[in-house]
Amino acid sequence: MSHSNRPSRRPEHTMNNVLEHADTMSTEELDKLPYGMIQLDATGRILNYNAVESKLASLKKEDAIGKQFFTEIAPCTKVQDFYGRFKEGVIRESLDTSFRFHFAFKQNPRDVTVRLLYSRRTRTVWVLISDHDGKPLEGM
Repeated sequence: MSHSNRPSRRPEHTMNNVLEHADTMSTEELDKLPYGMIQLDATGRILNYNAVESKLASLKKEDAIGKQFFTEIAPCTKVQDFYGRFKEGVIRESLDTSFRFHFAFKQNPRDVTVRLLYSRRTRTVWVLISDHDGKPLEGM
């Protein structure tokens, strides 16, 4: 039986299951997911930033954590479709929405599907990035 470092596509890696358990996942578990995962506090400060997102954005995790996502890391997201939904969800303490978005990164521009989910448990917002069709980001 061969073992690989590639993320599995087992049921526990479905988008809904990942978001349901994100608050309790370790950094290592988040890094093994086949999706970009970013956890933001109510001000948009990055609390968690997984390996897939780091690769997608060509940005080291340690250079992202603690920074403001909407102004310092991805200013292209400070638009109504993204930032507006984030702000509204934080105010209402309720957010679960998906939309297509174009990340205009210089090194790796990419069309993706974004899912925003507010966690009442941690009072944070999880940003899940998948491919344009909502599938895992494999072979980036």
